[in-house]
Amino acid sequence: MQLVPKTNLSPEITPTTEKIILDVGGMKCAGCVKAVERQLAQYPGVKNACVNLATEVAVVESETGVVEPDALAKQLTAAGFPSQPRQSHGKLAEQTQSLPDPAQQQRREMQSAQRQLVISTVLLILSGTGHFGSFSGELLPGLHNIWFHFGLATAALLIPGRSIFIDGWLGWRRNAPNMNTLVGLGTLTAYIASVIALLFPQLGWECFFDEPVMMLGFILLGRTLERQARGRAAAAFKQLLDLQPQIARLLTKPKIAGEVGEILEIPADRVRVGEWLQVLPGDKIPVDGIVVDGQTTIDESMLTGESVPVLKQNKDTVTAGTLNQSGAIAIEATRTGNDTTLAQIVALVEAAQVRKAPVQKLADTVAGYFTYGVLTAALLTFLFWYFIGTNIWPNVATSTGMEMSHHSPQTIHHLYSPLLLSLKLAISVMVVACPCALGLATPTAILVGTAIAAEKGILIKGGDVLEKAHQLNTIVFDKTGTLTSGNPIVTDCLVLEELDLVSNSQHLLQLAAAVESGTCHPLATAICKEAQRQKLSVPGGDRFHTEPGLGVSAVVEGNLVLLGNWDWLLSHEISIHEAAQKKAQVLAADGKTVVGVAVGGKFAGLIAVQDTLRSDAKQAVENLHRMGVRVMLLSGDTPAAAFAIAKQLGLNLTDVMAGVPPAKKADVIKSLQTPEIEKIPNSQSVVAMVGDGINDAPALSQADIGIALHAGTDVAIETADIVLMRNSLTDVTKSIQLSRATFNKIRQNLFWAFAYNTLGIPLAAGILLPSLHFVLNPAGAAALMAFSSVSVVTNSLLLRRFARGGEFFE
Repeated sequence: MQLVPKTNLSPEITPTTEKIILDVGGMKCAGCVKAVERQLAQYPGVKNACVNLATEVAVVESETGVVEPDALAKQLTAAGFPSQPRQSHGKLAEQTQSLPDPAQQQRREMQSAQRQLVISTVLLILSGTGHFGSFSGELLPGLHNIWFHFGLATAALLIPGRSIFIDGWLGWRRNAPNMNTLVGLGTLTAYIASVIALLFPQLGWECFFDEPVMMLGFILLGRTLERQARGRAAAAFKQLLDLQPQIARLLTKPKIAGEVGEILEIPADRVRVGEWLQVLPGDKIPVDGIVVDGQTTIDESMLTGESVPVLKQNKDTVTAGTLNQSGAIAIEATRTGNDTTLAQIVALVEAAQVRKAPVQKLADTVAGYFTYGVLTAALLTFLFWYFIGTNIWPNVATSTGMEMSHHSPQTIHHLYSPLLLSLKLAISVMVVACPCALGLATPTAILVGTAIAAEKGILIKGGDVLEKAHQLNTIVFDKTGTLTSGNPIVTDCLVLEELDLVSNSQHLLQLAAAVESGTCHPLATAICKEAQRQKLSVPGGDRFHTEPGLGVSAVVEGNLVLLGNWDWLLSHEISIHEAAQKKAQVLAADGKTVVGVAVGGKFAGLIAVQDTLRSDAKQAVENLHRMGVRVMLLSGDTPAAAFAIAKQLGLNLTDVMAGVPPAKKADVIKSLQTPEIEKIPNSQSVVAMVGDGINDAPALSQADIGIALHAGTDVAIETADIVLMRNSLTDVTKSIQLSRATFNKIRQNLFWAFAYNTLGIPLAAGILLPSLHFVLNPAGAAALMAFSSVSVVTNSLLLRRFARGGEFFE
């Protein structure tokens, strides 16, 4: 069983739900998807279930420990949908004997479909050749024999059509008729009517044995092309799976004093945290880790999309699935199994492909009743033309009957033409309807779009995210660590009060570094690094306390030391002199972040820290402005510092929200989403938040779309809807462009699926017969039905062509 892995941010929290992934076979159309979801939802303990027709995967959310995956799979299998829990690499190796590999099973199904297609094509050619006239009759006289066509139709039903009839019948018995039910019923009706005409010629009915053969031929052709197209759509995700290394070289005795222990090859998923591994040139990095010996260059294109190799040496991090290029290295494992970055990417992408866009709800609702509606339409078509239509337009029945006949027109008695006409039109209605196109419209586009994004280092977590992202009109950026590099430096350290407890600026920096050693904020890192640079000794501290967005405190050298903004100091009743405030304003006007320091209950001095803009921040803002997106800056820093950054980015000062503590960032996002506020008149904003830290998590969650940098905290990544693996702000633009393009494909697919059925069914029912004497015969209906599914999948694949053309990723 493969449970969707959790990120490393919440090991202490016991989850109340778990996600189970099942490989589900036997699904042919949207009706099958609804049937599978209904079966899963009825199982005790299941809270939610999503099924993807394109990838043949079901993701089930259930109460922890309540649902047994094997029992769930058995219930689906008993319902006619062969299923099995998704296996991890280790368990799959242990259970290979009992459970088939889904990939191998899909290959076998594809080969079987191709064999059936070849047989039906041969039968189709033989049947069609009989209509080529006297030339074919001279070469093969038996082609015009009606018994020969009877044999072809019978062979078509028994060999390539057998699986269709069996599946259609089982669906009918389960009270879940599907596309095979419609095709099987239409084909069998045409065959039985032709057999009756053959055995009882005195009835004057026509024989149309070519119709079942042609229907099955076109349908099998369409399904084969559709399956191939779906395989191409899933190719990028399969390539992502193939990146997962299988073998690791374990160093049984880490290199100490020049000695090298034995090297053992073990499965990569058996590696434990802390073990040392050897990675040779040309090998994939087996797990996430840090380099402990050697130097090399690593191809990280699978992770970041950048083709330029990255130099790795002692203490540098490496990621599972990346390629070692130039040198032999030893690494220490830090994340293994489902905790590696690659495993989490795979889990996120797979989960994204199952999460449905809200726009698909209409298609799902229609699909649930589609087959019943089509059967009703076919019955009404038959009743109308038999009892009403042929009486209103009697010449249509007679002329059409003669046109469709394989016999001489004189052999058809007018009395029976209405029956044959009505029957053929009803068959056409059953065959032309295509629930498959409805089922594939959304998941194939999401499958291609999310896979393309993953290749480019952008993880989009689902179809619902795509639908929201294409509507974005406001993007709010966090400042520190997001728009800025996150590597600030100390520029000023000023002692503004003469205190016995603080002798000089170096002593002030020592006290500040002691307090900041208990936290990991970028400002804390800058202060500690500055103390190291000046080679200052840092005293010990205790009773550390951090208030996110405000400040920190600790007891150092027996005194309470406070570091933070004015609100933090004032909350501790620290009085700040006017001279200090003016000096702080001057520093902030230069874009510096000012940290106040108090020792022993008295204000002691200021430390100014400056962070530089990311190299791509200005370009990202300009791109978003060109797209018509409003860009805003949200920061807990002082207004002066935030305005300085905004001026460098070319932002309007009215779009800057400064001095906002982390606890209130979510409220700010919520206010932007409310249409009543004056800032956004007449319309409700769809807001995205871009952040990287723990203090950004509430705002990321509140926003319509949360976007996190991969270099950020696990909490931010877990909360976000889009993760930028390359940590590039220009990827914000690219993710929106791709979301818009993918959603456009979804809308095109759904429009085509609905339009096809909306126009195709009336056309097959004979709506143009009275005026234009046009009728869609069952074989033509089958060809159109096959074409509709193939066209939907092919249209989704066009996204890949656009991406290669650079339209999204310039």
